[in-house]
Amino acid sequence: MEANAIMMDGSYKGNELVRLHHDSDMQAKPLKELNGQICQVCGDSVGQEANGDVFVACSKCALPVCRPCYEYECKDGYGCCPQCKTRYKRHKWSSGVDENAEGDGIDDLENEFNYTQGLCLTWHQCDREDGDLSSSSRNEFQPIHLLTHERHVSSETDSGTLDSQSMGSSSGSFGFGSADWKEKVDDWKFKPEKNSMQSVSRYSESGEELQMTDVDRRPMSRVVPISSNHLTPYRLVIIIRLIILGFFLQYRCTHPVKDAYPLWLISVICEVWFALSWLLDQFPKWSPVNRKTYIDRLTMRYDRIGEPSQLAPIDVFVSTVDPLKEPPIITANTVLSILSVDYPVDKVSCYVSDDGSSMLTFESISETAEFARIWVPFCKKHDIEPRAPEFYFNQKMLFYKEMTKPSFVKEYRAMKREYEEFKVRINALVAKAQNAPEAGWKMHDGNPWPGNNHRDHPGMIQVFLGHTGGVDINGNELPRLVYVSREKRPAFPHHKKAGAMNALVRVSAVLTNGAFLLNVDCDHYFNNSKCLKEAMCFMMDPVLGKKICFVQFPQRFDGIDLHDRYANRNIVFFDINLKGLDGIQGPVYVGTGSCFNRQALYGYDPVLTEEDLEPCGYQNQDDNRMAIQLRDSTVPIFSSEDVYEDDIIEGYVDETSHMYEKNLEKRFGQSSVFIEATFMEQGGIPPPADPAILLKEAIHVISCGYEEKTQWGKEIGWIYGSVTEDILTGFKMHSRGWISTYCMPTRPAFKGSAPINLSDRLNQVLRWALGSIEILLSRHCPIWYGYDGKLKLLQRLAYINTIIYPITSIPLIAYCILPAICLLTGKFIVPEISNYASTWFILLFVSIFATGILELRWSGVSIEDWWRNEQFWVIGGTSAHLFAVFQGIMKVVAGINTNFTVTSKASEEGDDFVELYMFKWTSLLILPTTILVMNLVGIVTGISFAVTSGYPSWGPLFGKLLFATWVILHLYPFLKGLMGRKGRMPTMVIVWSILISSIFSLLWVRIDPFSSKLMNTKGPCGVDC
Repeated sequence: MEANAIMMDGSYKGNELVRLHHDSDMQAKPLKELNGQICQVCGDSVGQEANGDVFVACSKCALPVCRPCYEYECKDGYGCCPQCKTRYKRHKWSSGVDENAEGDGIDDLENEFNYTQGLCLTWHQCDREDGDLSSSSRNEFQPIHLLTHERHVSSETDSGTLDSQSMGSSSGSFGFGSADWKEKVDDWKFKPEKNSMQSVSRYSESGEELQMTDVDRRPMSRVVPISSNHLTPYRLVIIIRLIILGFFLQYRCTHPVKDAYPLWLISVICEVWFALSWLLDQFPKWSPVNRKTYIDRLTMRYDRIGEPSQLAPIDVFVSTVDPLKEPPIITANTVLSILSVDYPVDKVSCYVSDDGSSMLTFESISETAEFARIWVPFCKKHDIEPRAPEFYFNQKMLFYKEMTKPSFVKEYRAMKREYEEFKVRINALVAKAQNAPEAGWKMHDGNPWPGNNHRDHPGMIQVFLGHTGGVDINGNELPRLVYVSREKRPAFPHHKKAGAMNALVRVSAVLTNGAFLLNVDCDHYFNNSKCLKEAMCFMMDPVLGKKICFVQFPQRFDGIDLHDRYANRNIVFFDINLKGLDGIQGPVYVGTGSCFNRQALYGYDPVLTEEDLEPCGYQNQDDNRMAIQLRDSTVPIFSSEDVYEDDIIEGYVDETSHMYEKNLEKRFGQSSVFIEATFMEQGGIPPPADPAILLKEAIHVISCGYEEKTQWGKEIGWIYGSVTEDILTGFKMHSRGWISTYCMPTRPAFKGSAPINLSDRLNQVLRWALGSIEILLSRHCPIWYGYDGKLKLLQRLAYINTIIYPITSIPLIAYCILPAICLLTGKFIVPEISNYASTWFILLFVSIFATGILELRWSGVSIEDWWRNEQFWVIGGTSAHLFAVFQGIMKVVAGINTNFTVTSKASEEGDDFVELYMFKWTSLLILPTTILVMNLVGIVTGISFAVTSGYPSWGPLFGKLLFATWVILHLYPFLKGLMGRKGRMPTMVIVWSILISSIFSLLWVRIDPFSSKLMNTKGPCGVDC
């Protein structure tokens, strides 16, 4: 292009002709002038190259654009600079401009800026759909379509005759930051969105294109990769540890201990299993990622002030069973935090599932609805956090010191008095429920409570707030609050929590039909009022949202002791393992704090991309039509539209429609209202919506026989077959090709309570482990289920590790008993260690510690949390996990069912940690106590023998003592839990432990496996025999 060449653009409506740029404007700026610049697309810092230079996307005009925006444009956009329209060059670390359907697929890096000399500016109708040049025509002469009322402007126009102002107006200039420049950026940002919309609605009849502004086009979330300075050494150490582990196992297998062969064989088998378990746990953490959301961009796109909100409707589920173990005041706080969430009130509905049909829960929800009329406007007026009153008023800080308005202090004190009165009313209901009358409870109208028999009662639904007229004290509408108790009859299976959640899915689809669902336990309140918007940053993404089945939030807990004795926070799992899975196919579903896409729960496959629909060779019209339907999975594979005009004969259409209707009823059940709601991908109730008809239909879909001969619990909804329905449900979704995302906002989205008592904690772990064993022995086992190419390999390894970890308890228990046996018998599991062997032992321990340290480095987890996790892994493995293995086998083989025990959330008043020192007898305590006693006795015996034998015996004893000390240190929190606050171990535990230890010792002496059975004696046995 010549030095005096000018590129022009105009506006038809404004009769404008402006200069886009001159060659003199396109000279690259020095890098030193770009330091500290801000990206003109997303507002983030431009950043630097790997060599420390400032990142420059465009080599012509040097427009400040950050690397994520450059990559996004190269992949999904024009692939050119928004200011000068110059095609981006490929960087060393980039894949270059995406070669899509437009263009010839040639990436000419040498000649991409060699335009033909001169420009011909003419006016005629643009014949291209998107009004831009294809990549194949950028190297040849093309006229620029100038909208100037058919004026022909010569390319020889002198730069002095045309300035950067409009010909039709004296105000407004083009160039960086001007209105015309922003118009070009709008068009640039609209291109990727338009392409993504075409991939979803390309075959629709309307063909309408959405108009978006530059603010609308910015992504609402992005992946924040972990620094290579942290990740590269971490991966390198993993590989080195794998190599060392191979040499270590090779040495152990080839060097048996002949005088203690049984001990050696057991130890080698245990070590091989531990190595396999480590591989299953480690490699899914190979590519951890962080994510960042932009709520302001979501608001600018879907929730602008002064306009009707375009945010998607959300149904929030709260599940509860026993109000005596799950105190109603905790459930009420959870409901209040939902009703006061920062989201349009007409887009939020709260459903409380009472699976115990308790009148106490019903009356508590009624009181909560009344208190919400004053609590919700107080929260939104002062923008307080958290919005659960119990935890808001218990904050140990004078948070209102910074509030300058005296009215806030008055309102705060008045609201606190109101809440104390509300607690008194709730506690009075609880006290009344302690003494249930023999004839059962009666309602205020004198009729008996339908749920007096919680195993045999009809379905109940009560709408407390919402569109029926419930408003707050200021006259503003409140979110809908619905009480639901599904029907139960003795002859029908109820499937515990999974069945209750499926009932909520159906009843919510009939009454409100939110496009997305969020479920929380009754003790998990909304700690962040913007958590729904955090989830929508992923779910409402035009491209990514079509593939996301759920957004998982980490669990955070209140009321945990300072040192987290029993690893209740589970920090390692939530901050390390789930971050690793987020870099593969997404985190697993953990049962609470998850926002679901309804279409994923209905068993549909995710929406496929255009690449998935590329034909392989020749395809006829029927194949193309089927591929289109497979792309948009929310469209049924078979519909009445598949009937061609040439095939219409008498009775054919009626037969086809009837067959299609029967297939839907076999899948979703016999409810036409619910079936119609399943096809509404964006949510909402199909018109006309008569409330009386909807309530009648809602009662029908929660009846106990509705799921009979349907796909509920098999392919759609929460999946049955395990007490840990969360793992099974998430696995089914991932197997269909869905992905999940992990959202960790700065302020935790949810907070809950966890059992801090040792016995309750072990029972909780027992339930989780039992669910894993049930999945392992079912047809949905990840080892053999779902091999259709949709579940990624590392994701499958993570699920396999999730279900087989209880089996590790068997080798773990054997390995923890070995040091005691070695100390009591004087034998050891390894032969005399040479320098070569000691080298591999030392390298293995160093690699283990190095892996842990580097893992803590990129995750931010403290070493104390890591150590507590290691300790409780041994505690749970030697107690609850082994019981889960036997219970699971007995349930599958012998049909012996196990009862689901609800974890108690109640606590004593006056002491936050009184339960930490409370002793509750359970058989789970026996085995780890026995292991502790045996190792302590072994240490005493070994030291006594060394003292009496002299100096030579201390060398072999040193390794055995380290082995036993390793076991005792891991079981130390368990030992403290047994001692309690008074420092005394319960008598029952001591008796059982001594009994088992004595039996084991007698059996060992009787068997005597290390003594030689045959003595080679040459003569009769004498005195010195």
